[in-house]
Amino acid sequence: MTEMKFFVYGSMTEGLVHFSKIKDFVLSSQPAQIKGSAYRLKVGYPVVLEEGQDMVSGLVVTLNNNALLIGLLDEFHGLSSLHPEKSLYHRKEVVADLGDSKEIVNTYFLNPAKLPKNSVHIENGDWILSLQQQPALTDKLSDRQRSYILKLGASSGRDIVPIDLPLYRELMNLELIVDKGRRLALSKLGHEVYRYLT
Repeated sequence: MTEMKFFVYGSMTEGLVHFSKIKDFVLSSQPAQIKGSAYRLKVGYPVVLEEGQDMVSGLVVTLNNNALLIGLLDEFHGLSSLHPEKSLYHRKEVVADLGDSKEIVNTYFLNPAKLPKNSVHIENGDWILSLQQQPALTDKLSDRQRSYILKLGASSGRDIVPIDLPLYRELMNLELIVDKGRRLALSKLGHEVYRYLT
């Protein structure tokens, strides 16, 4: 069995929404930091850019090196080997500081060209404190709101997903849906929230 080490942060860390995507492949994990710049997206979760000198916290996870898993992680992060300049993220090797040692591991850095204009730089790269002070949007949703976003996200473009007026107002105020006349659709932010819920 071969192993591969990744530095993960944000939604991919233990206890957060996307850890389930890797948990069955994790052989071990330990706290670590890398250099970079962390930004908070409107949905609340962080992304990290390679440029920057902040120490960004996360975990170094040792994964069962499964080609299928790496392919799925690349796909999840919008990585295109044919057109890297169009990729949402780039997978790169980076030096992780484990406290008592340093190790070269892989991580996913956001493509700087894809950083949303409404994202906010997280001072000192401390995304954990940022989430403690202001939870991610996905954690603030009611069960009804979450359920509706999941239904709408899973529907085809022609499906009509019924909604009641109070829920409609709540989701419009959160900028998660758009009214397209005869049907509702997820807004750009709604699609991002859906991605974090699935």
